[in-house]
Amino acid sequence: MITRRNLLTRLGLLGGLGVTVNAMQLLGLNGAARAAELPPLPPGRGLHVVVLGAGITGLVAAYELEQAGYRVTLLEARDRVGGRAWTIRDGDRIEMVGEATQTAKFSDGIYMNAGPARIPSFHTGLLGYCDKFGVPLEVEVNSSRSAFIMGKDGTKIRQRVAVNDMRGHIAELLAKALNQGSLDQAISPADKARLLPFLRMYGDLAADGSFKGSERSGMTAFPGAGVTFAANGTALPLEQLLANEQLPMTLFDDALYMQATMVEPVGGMDRIHAGFDRNLRAPAIRGAEVTRIRHSAKGVDVVWRDKRSGAVRTVAADYMVCTIPFAVLKDIDADFAPATKRAIAGIRYDYSNKIAFEAPRFWEKEQIYGGISFVGGPTSLVWYPSAGLHTARGMLLACYGSGPDAAVFEKRPLPEQIEFARGVVERLHPGHGSDLVNGIVVNWHKVPYSLGPWPDFSDGKARGFEDPIDTPDFRRLLDPDGRVYFASAALSQTPGWQEGGIASARTQIAKLAARAAAEHPAA
Repeated sequence: MITRRNLLTRLGLLGGLGVTVNAMQLLGLNGAARAAELPPLPPGRGLHVVVLGAGITGLVAAYELEQAGYRVTLLEARDRVGGRAWTIRDGDRIEMVGEATQTAKFSDGIYMNAGPARIPSFHTGLLGYCDKFGVPLEVEVNSSRSAFIMGKDGTKIRQRVAVNDMRGHIAELLAKALNQGSLDQAISPADKARLLPFLRMYGDLAADGSFKGSERSGMTAFPGAGVTFAANGTALPLEQLLANEQLPMTLFDDALYMQATMVEPVGGMDRIHAGFDRNLRAPAIRGAEVTRIRHSAKGVDVVWRDKRSGAVRTVAADYMVCTIPFAVLKDIDADFAPATKRAIAGIRYDYSNKIAFEAPRFWEKEQIYGGISFVGGPTSLVWYPSAGLHTARGMLLACYGSGPDAAVFEKRPLPEQIEFARGVVERLHPGHGSDLVNGIVVNWHKVPYSLGPWPDFSDGKARGFEDPIDTPDFRRLLDPDGRVYFASAALSQTPGWQEGGIASARTQIAKLAARAAAEHPAA
């Protein structure tokens, strides 16, 4: 009997993951559902795969290969799973290359997501695993109109003021141009007649088409009992809005990746990865530092050192999935082909810094519940917690900077980084810099077994964060080296997101499974 599962398995053998996904869509099995499932893999028949690295990519590879019947050994150099998905809680140690060890001192329930901290609604792979493993989620408020944009001179503007006053000025200018006939060559009389009423509503313009201010930007007096009427503020002058260097950040939540509301796991991002580990038949071997990779006549051999005991062990497997960051992998003794080694060594990693403090929730007294204030400079932003609203204390992220500015900033001593971030918060929220306690710094380029947050494929050229990635090194590492398959968010079009790691893992294990089925047919 041909079942849908059998059909999909055979299609996967013949045409790979893309053909299988298309077939699932035709069968109505893989639409825009929240819990996106992996197309079925050909059965593993007891073959052994060693997976290096227990970040999201390695965990997905290990879990899905186990589900298909493979025997999996998962090696992780750290004492925890999750990789970049690192949640820091009270008592945790933060070790970085060349820096003194920090120890987190947070109150109960307060934590820092040192890596990923939000999940967009369209990252259905990650959300699907949350469903599968019963990981509870809560709303992550990614944008608050009560937060600020702050210019270099310290001038700050509420985001609702910046957004709505800018909209009003633009609507007024466009309405004037239409009324003066300046756009008659570009728009028909019928569309002009439709557009003018829309602009009046869009910009909250007065009857004469002018913009004098809007309730959308906030009130100077709120409505009360009896005849206590509301009063709106006057519009900020256009030149004052344009003078604030952070004005473009008012478009932040228009980006699909930066939706105004997202989700986050209750209690920290690492709850997802703990869910994977609980559901593995063979949980990750932690503290296992890989020192050597060799191809053998029958597969691959991996030599690793137990960091606790110092014992050296070897794992022999039929295939390997390697998710170790390339910045780390380049220094591991491996017999990869010269072209593969060159590609691995050629990938540079970016810089990214986070600085967190515990504090009483003074920002909530300013009507800020979640969201981000944009401040520019090396610290870039101040990110307010969405979890634990209206409790006594919270974790304030006072720096999340990346790129060249972050590379320079991380050279400062850690105490200086902390005090700089505190000073930015003091400028933004006068009188509250001293409320910030127990600062923690994470400079990702110094974090062992990561040595950077994500690859920098720009090659010195300006590129957007989500621009297409297609370089010779990138393409080379999409192919296996012998029986070694490389998988990583770095080998996706979204290297800064966990969903990219999931997509890469699924793609590569589908290739591996199809090959294994061909090389080891059923008896």
